[in-house]
Amino acid sequence: MKKKLVLCTQLPEKRRQEIEEFCDITIAGELKHGKGNVTEESIREECKGYEIVVLGDENAGADTLGEWIGSGMKFIGVAKGTPVTVDNEALKAAGIPLSYTPGRNRVAVAEFNIGLMLAVARKLTLSATGLQKGEHLGEPMENIYDVPDVKNVIWGPLDENHPFTDYGIGFELYGKKLGIAGYGAIGREVAVRAKAFGMEILAYDPYMPAERIEADGARAVDLDTMLAESDMVSIHLPVIDATKGIVNKDWFSKMKPTAILINTARAAVIDQKDFVEALQNGEIAGAAIDVYWKEPVPANHPLLSMRNVVCTPHMAGLTTDVDNWSGEMMAQEVLAYLRGEESTYGRDKNLKEKKRKWKKEKTKK
Repeated sequence: MKKKLVLCTQLPEKRRQEIEEFCDITIAGELKHGKGNVTEESIREECKGYEIVVLGDENAGADTLGEWIGSGMKFIGVAKGTPVTVDNEALKAAGIPLSYTPGRNRVAVAEFNIGLMLAVARKLTLSATGLQKGEHLGEPMENIYDVPDVKNVIWGPLDENHPFTDYGIGFELYGKKLGIAGYGAIGREVAVRAKAFGMEILAYDPYMPAERIEADGARAVDLDTMLAESDMVSIHLPVIDATKGIVNKDWFSKMKPTAILINTARAAVIDQKDFVEALQNGEIAGAAIDVYWKEPVPANHPLLSMRNVVCTPHMAGLTTDVDNWSGEMMAQEVLAYLRGEESTYGRDKNLKEKKRKWKKEKTKK
């Protein structure tokens, strides 16, 4: 007799066919109703009575999980990199492991991270926005295709009205030092790509073995060394009690005044007030930010009006490819359960140790 599986997220067709050899699949949640069209109350009823529950962005608190467990749920998967939408403590109490898809968007975020580094280093968004606003433009031409035969086409005399003077000319990534705070899946992907630009990588991660970091050609360093030497610092920390607000005035006081901070992780790891003041006071030179303390970011947030800050609307982790990666990983988890094999992407067994070490690091400061 086949097992019963309720599916709320997309799986690759080939993997789904493999799963159908073991299971009868019912479609529910956002996969059935569309993104943003599902409440926890509705999903609670739709997913009741299934041995296997596979979620995407749907929320499942303790009460919802209790009903599913009571009706026979033995496996639950969440196709997210960080499964904060599900009450993991309730699952632990019931002895049911949580499968998820860590690192599913690591390439997407890493590529975007490099893009932010280039944008802030070379004044890309500042200058592009300036042209769109009509800054530093020539007079309109009746025929834009009627151009003079000039060998060296330049923007004009380098005076106080030149875009180089207004926006600044930026710097190259080549030869600069990049500090990576948190050498997990995404931090490592950023480091590997930054090395291709000729950057030197200084990685700070209190629970990552130094030999694993150095195998990638990076330097494993302590926090003070990373902050003091880095030209750019890229944040890749998890949000746990020990890391909330850990990036604060103490960090900024130890950074170079020419340093740039990049954050595509979560805003909660940065002390918002300290960060804004460090940028306003010139304690650090600039930043590139994709995540905020409240989203959408409030229209009057000071970061939006700072010429030394690049802001994007929390889009680093989303590409047309990410759902395929997470679907493949989640399908592997389901198949492992069905075949009685060990989980590959189960909820991190070392999370407690990671929390302990981050807490220890924070206490030392």
